[in-house]
Amino acid sequence: MIYFTADLHFGHANVIRHCNRPFASADEMDAALTQNWNSVVRELDEVYILGDFTMKPAAEAHRYLSALNGRKYMIRGNHDRFLDKYTPFTADFEWVKDYFVLKRERRRFVLFHYPICEWDCFYRGAIHLYGHVHNSTASAERVGGLGLAFNAGVDCNGFRPVSIDEVIMRAEAAEGGK
Repeated sequence: MIYFTADLHFGHANVIRHCNRPFASADEMDAALTQNWNSVVRELDEVYILGDFTMKPAAEAHRYLSALNGRKYMIRGNHDRFLDKYTPFTADFEWVKDYFVLKRERRRFVLFHYPICEWDCFYRGAIHLYGHVHNSTASAERVGGLGLAFNAGVDCNGFRPVSIDEVIMRAEAAEGGK
C-alpha cells in the first residue's frame, strides 16, 4: 500500500497550540502520531512524507523515523532543517526530494510540500498532494475548475497517514464518481 502524510512536527510543542491539536504535550502527540502511523502502515508499505516531519536535529529525526513502519520517501518542507546537515541513515529514507511525480493506479500524483495552483498534468487528472497549511480540508478540492488537490497533513486526516485508495476515492467523488 502507498500512504501520504505531512506536517507531523514530531517533538514540536508549539504546533499543539498553533494548530489546536488535542494533545497535552509533545510527548503525548509524538506517541499518538507513532501509534496512528503504525496502526495503518506495514513494514513493506511506502509512505511519502510531504514535509515538516520534525524541527529537531538529525539524531532525533532518526529516532522518530526508526519507530515508524514502512519505506519512507521525503519531500522537503520548510521546517525540515535537519536535512541540511543530515547524513542519511539508509534505513530512514529511500530518497529526499523537493518535488516528485508518482505514477500509480493509472494516475499521476504530484507531491510537493506547498499547495500550488497548477502542476504537471493538471489538465489530465493528476492529483496534487501537499501539506504546509495544516488545518484546511482534506477533501479533494478543485483548483482553477480543473485540477484536484488534496491536503495530506495529519491535522485534517485523523493524525494518521492517508492511503492512495482513500485519495483516489475522494478524487473520484470530487470528479463526480468517475
